[in-house]
Amino acid sequence: MNIRVLTEEDYDTIMEWWTRWEWPVLPRHMLPDNGKSGYMVEKDDKLIVCGFLYLTNSKVAWLEWIVSNPDYREKDRKEAIEMLINHIEKDSVTLGITHILSLTKSKSLLDTHEKLGWGVDRTPSYEIIKKIQ
Repeated sequence: MNIRVLTEEDYDTIMEWWTRWEWPVLPRHMLPDNGKSGYMVEKDDKLIVCGFLYLTNSKVAWLEWIVSNPDYREKDRKEAIEMLINHIEKDSVTLGITHILSLTKSKSLLDTHEKLGWGVDRTPSYEIIKKIQ
């Protein structure tokens, strides 16, 4: 497996994944660096999973919109997700980030984060957003 930085060309693929998983499709302007501040895990030219890293003006970053290829059915999907999260952690350290925040409704992602040493609050919470322009 290989991990790389997202490219502009990845956006169409990610939009398709979000649609197929019945998630809202985010416009590029809502993604960090217009959709390029994130990572893609691939294997044998098959795209497996990606996630975005929002940087802030503090030492906290936000890992979000982790989504996987709905057609990728190999047993190493979980390994790819773990690789993505671990890589983002290591890259964040080099950027001086001390904490990473992430939100999810996925039990599988909660379990993976917990396995990797993240503090997981299993109390339900709500995502709140308002478009102001």
